[in-house]
Amino acid sequence: MNKLYPIKFKPITQYRIWGGNKLNQAVSDDLKIENLGEIWSISGVEGNISEVENGFLKGQNLNELISTYQEKLVGKKVWEKFGNEFPLLIKFIDAAQPLSVQVHPNDEQAKRLHNSFGKSEMWYIMDAEKDAELIIGFQDGVEKLDYEKHLKSETLEEILGRVSVTKGDAVYIPAGRVHAIGAGIVLAEIQQTSDVTYRIYDYNRIDKDGNKRELHTDLALEAIDFSPIENVKTKYNSTENQFETLIDSPFFKTQIFTGDQEISMTENNEMRIYICTEGSAKFQTQNGGTKLKMYETLLIPAEVDSYKIIPERNATLIEVRVP
Repeated sequence: MNKLYPIKFKPITQYRIWGGNKLNQAVSDDLKIENLGEIWSISGVEGNISEVENGFLKGQNLNELISTYQEKLVGKKVWEKFGNEFPLLIKFIDAAQPLSVQVHPNDEQAKRLHNSFGKSEMWYIMDAEKDAELIIGFQDGVEKLDYEKHLKSETLEEILGRVSVTKGDAVYIPAGRVHAIGAGIVLAEIQQTSDVTYRIYDYNRIDKDGNKRELHTDLALEAIDFSPIENVKTKYNSTENQFETLIDSPFFKTQIFTGDQEISMTENNEMRIYICTEGSAKFQTQNGGTKLKMYETLLIPAEVDSYKIIPERNATLIEVRVP
């Protein structure tokens, strides 16, 4: 069996009513679409399974890779815990208009109702227009009864928590936390493998067929966590030319690298994912090199025990591991 190598996947483009056109610069002409809201870079979601774009595995999908290579691909710990299910979904999002206000279920609720993982996620802001903001949770003191009252009177916007964001901000959104991406934001998203979303409010927006989008009021009410939020944005160190902890969660651990100097990675023994949010970098192994550009994602199989990261332009990379 041939030895594995750094794997790139064909981007999966997703139309969204709120999508823009900034992500079209990252895909080939045959994948360009109007209102390109999301690029799914690595996906094991049924109906949207990623397909290998490079090397001798080109054309095979992610599920086939896991079934064939098992712990050589994802690492022993991930293989034993998740088996043939890939645990993460990596996306890029371009919000030309605000997304719906929504919430995601935790593992227990998602398993019980949808036979799915829950959906905890994080955002790394790649670009934000002036005054761009996120909706995260509620204003201080809002409880379930307040929420129900405002939902009924259609005044929900009055109690939502809002935070301004700029390029480089990082936000962790555990399952149960109400949230929405505001207009004028481009971001990278790392999340559990799930496409379960409960829409709470959608600005009475009309879709391309002239219909209001479905809301999931009752399901959302079961999922929402009304606990106060101490720090919406995650503080992290940013030291040039070395990896620093970004967000450390039960579902994924992320680090960030910004710089232009070569760095060697050894004693891998676990799957690592790299997301390029700025510049470009080359990943060099004994068997050759793979270039990673902005809006691209690379999977380093657990079997690849050493490699070099060579920034070709001042690069910003997010490294993702599964705990």
